[in-house]
Amino acid sequence: MAKNGDLFGASGGSKKQSAAKDTSYTARDIEVLEGLEPVRKRPGMYIGGTDERAMHHLVAEVLDNAMDEAVAGHADTIHLEMLAGNSVLIRDNGRGMPVDPHPKFKNKSALEVILTTLHSGGKFNSKVYATSGGLHGVGASVVNALSDELEVEVARDRKSWTQKFSRGKPKSKLISNGPANNRRGTTVTFHPDPEIFGKIQFSPERLYRMARSKSYLFRGVEIRWKCDKSLLPKDGSIPAEETFHFAGGLKDYLVSEIGTRPTVVPTPFAGEAKSDGNAKVEWAVWWPTDEEGFIRSYCNTVPTSDGGTHESGFRSALVRGLKRYADLTGNRKGSIITADDVIDGSAGLVSVFIEQPQFQGQTKEKLVSVEATKIVEGIVGDNFEHWLVGDKEAGNVLLEHVIAKAEERVRRKQDREQQRKTATRKLRLPGKLADCSSSASIGTEIFLVEGDSAGGSAKAARNRETQAILPLRGKILNVASASADKLRENQEVQDLIQALGCGTGATYSDDRLRYEKVIIMTDADVDGAHIASLLMTFFYREMPKLIENGHLYLAQPPLFRISKGGKTEYAQDDAQKDEIVRGQFGGKAEITRFKGLGEMQSVHLRETTMDPTKRVLLKVDVPTAANTTEGTDGRREEMRTRTLVEDLMGRKPEKRYAFIQENAKFARDLDV
Repeated sequence: MAKNGDLFGASGGSKKQSAAKDTSYTARDIEVLEGLEPVRKRPGMYIGGTDERAMHHLVAEVLDNAMDEAVAGHADTIHLEMLAGNSVLIRDNGRGMPVDPHPKFKNKSALEVILTTLHSGGKFNSKVYATSGGLHGVGASVVNALSDELEVEVARDRKSWTQKFSRGKPKSKLISNGPANNRRGTTVTFHPDPEIFGKIQFSPERLYRMARSKSYLFRGVEIRWKCDKSLLPKDGSIPAEETFHFAGGLKDYLVSEIGTRPTVVPTPFAGEAKSDGNAKVEWAVWWPTDEEGFIRSYCNTVPTSDGGTHESGFRSALVRGLKRYADLTGNRKGSIITADDVIDGSAGLVSVFIEQPQFQGQTKEKLVSVEATKIVEGIVGDNFEHWLVGDKEAGNVLLEHVIAKAEERVRRKQDREQQRKTATRKLRLPGKLADCSSSASIGTEIFLVEGDSAGGSAKAARNRETQAILPLRGKILNVASASADKLRENQEVQDLIQALGCGTGATYSDDRLRYEKVIIMTDADVDGAHIASLLMTFFYREMPKLIENGHLYLAQPPLFRISKGGKTEYAQDDAQKDEIVRGQFGGKAEITRFKGLGEMQSVHLRETTMDPTKRVLLKVDVPTAANTTEGTDGRREEMRTRTLVEDLMGRKPEKRYAFIQENAKFARDLDV
């Protein structure tokens, strides 16, 4: 018998242990990131990513610090300059960063602590900054961490100091530059680190808009823009130098934005007021008659692109004020007004200044401070009522305009609900239909896809409110060669007819069509094209008015996904794929061929084929006497179309054979 040592001895056990992967988890595995290492390790946590938007956010962080000095009453001029080599300079004439030794770090100046330590700064103390855009003490240090070169010059107490940094660490000590008798403030010059942002360049257009927008958010500041001439766009759309100063604040900006466009009332509703505490609200709203408007909101000069509680208060204030004015004037129709009736189509700006605001995320794109709703609603609502009463002519015109919009909204809703109820009552909806939740036909669409697999991907990728999915089993019946009995007995055809709800032939009614768009979405191959042709034949023969009225479309799913690094493109055929690989990827890239819609991830299907903001649809059209050349030529074109459909899809195979023989010489790159 073998000894235990022979079976489980140190030698044999050691070999097995060394061969196995070490999966132990001990204190040695705990990584401690010091200083600004967390920022460089996970930049997305602090600026939302490493793309162009994130890199421009670095400028916003430094500019916000300068604006905080202006809002606090210590600066009135800010310089924003684009330098050659992808660097940016921002200068203010405020108090200047403190340069004396920090009490907790005897060997470091306060300036160095601010630039190299997370959660350090003067924004935590409301005595220093009553309201500010920087709250977490990470802005300046994050910019420093993500820059390979950063230099700060401070003019303070009639003296000047300079210190240089790189990737969050000092490259030099704080150096005295001697007297600075006639100037004060802070100048920050930085260059984003290519290790983080790659080859991304600052956009003059984007920074120019940023400088302009900041100037109207605080009427007490003047912002001077300058850009190296080598960086300017050739079309002359951006000047090399310009000074921004909106003495009237948001109202001035809104008037410049609307320009000469006609408006419902002659002047905007605009103003500013303070609350009982330190909060301040400024607003401006106008109603252009073309109803091409916008709503933009800000907190402590920081743009909140996703809105938030202050924007909710703004909406509530306007609808409340208009309803109260309707009660005051005895107009009972005011009761049907909603916030959307008042806001949609308007051009509105609202800016709040509050202590210690709370944002959703470090990039501050949405305000979540609960008190902001009450502050804005109270201040704007009271002033709106006074404005309406003070100019009753304008108030009555605006009220009638909004009531007309509300009545039209109610009427459309009632009409569509009645149409939908009628269609639903008369038709049994097929079980495989994944219907959309919207009760209106306008704005909705149905995707006709092949099989449950493609249907599953499409359902996961769709917008449930406006997009419906109907999976069809295999190749639909060729209605051009099928008898009437087969047509009635075919379940797929009947499911399609029932889902659309508009009837066929002489019973077709465009008013009963349950969706605005009918989209054929099949695989990007020969089988997919065959299914699409069968479906188009069905609509051409059974519902020609659906095509004539512009409801039928073909989706354009890609056949290839081409990627390299972080860049991804899509191609619909081999020729486009080869062109993209050569032109955009230098001849080398990872290529994925989609076997079908059912094999595509829902995110890829959504962004390439189903998202209305990104997709490309082909509208199906057929020539008729009505939409082509008038008279004999139009009727002849319509007849040719009917003949072609009959030849290719009808009951006589010899017609198809003859067509193939005549046109085979034109075929190229068949996917078989």
